[in-house]
Amino acid sequence: MPLARPLRLAQGRRPGQKKGMSDSDQGFSDSARPVRARRSVLYVPASNGRAMEKAAGLPCDSIIFDLEDAVDPSQKQPARQALLNWFRDRPSTGAEVVIRINAPSSPWGKADLDTVCACRPDAMLLPKVREAADIMHAEDLLAGRDMPGGLRLWAMIETPQAIAQCMDIAACAQRSGSRLDCLVVGTNDLAKDTGVRPAPDRRYLVSWLMQMILAARSFGLDALDGVYNDIRDDTGFQAECEQGRAMGFDGKTLVHPAQIDAANRIFGADPDELAAAQAIVA
Repeated sequence: MPLARPLRLAQGRRPGQKKGMSDSDQGFSDSARPVRARRSVLYVPASNGRAMEKAAGLPCDSIIFDLEDAVDPSQKQPARQALLNWFRDRPSTGAEVVIRINAPSSPWGKADLDTVCACRPDAMLLPKVREAADIMHAEDLLAGRDMPGGLRLWAMIETPQAIAQCMDIAACAQRSGSRLDCLVVGTNDLAKDTGVRPAPDRRYLVSWLMQMILAARSFGLDALDGVYNDIRDDTGFQAECEQGRAMGFDGKTLVHPAQIDAANRIFGADPDELAAAQAIVA
């Protein structure tokens, strides 16, 4: 994770929290909000049984089992059953486990939510967020099913509306009992919906990505960078990781296990920087 974040945590503060101010002063509602590394966050289609079997043994920080974009409509129900089976026999893993559902308003939303409640992952990833009301609605749905507070909520920032409303979306974290922990940018959908042309340095996306970083830091949330699609382009992937870290992202979402090691290295603390930070804290 970036150097600045371990420094803040060592001083007993959340990302973005000012010295001498409490959680309530800053609007951070839940002092029990988990703090953990999210350098490498791997998407795994819940319809791919072989990939699911291997996922627990991978060195990624988090796994997102996907019921949304990666699963064909005809495979939604088998994918849900595969998740139920995986969580029933949940393999030993140090990774945080997240389920990305289809939008609650979609034809698959209710069944996906039922699956999340039965599986009880570490977090639920909400796609196609457009405004703060989407977050509040999802939290109300989970509360209505008596889900424990330990089941957290992540939000996909992948629509033009979400970028425009990003600060209000992140501000949902200040609600009493909020589950919101993390913002995840969906660069592919964002580019598609806006007509932005691909560029190696993401020059036409950078200003929007920085808006998300500002929103996340304002309310103590983690921020995860979008995926890099070309799994054969190691050089391009590492360059985008370096860019994401420099921008302030906590980690990167991934589409292939081969990307894990580079993400862990680039978003991890450099040994020399870590030693310097420890010396400052001491």
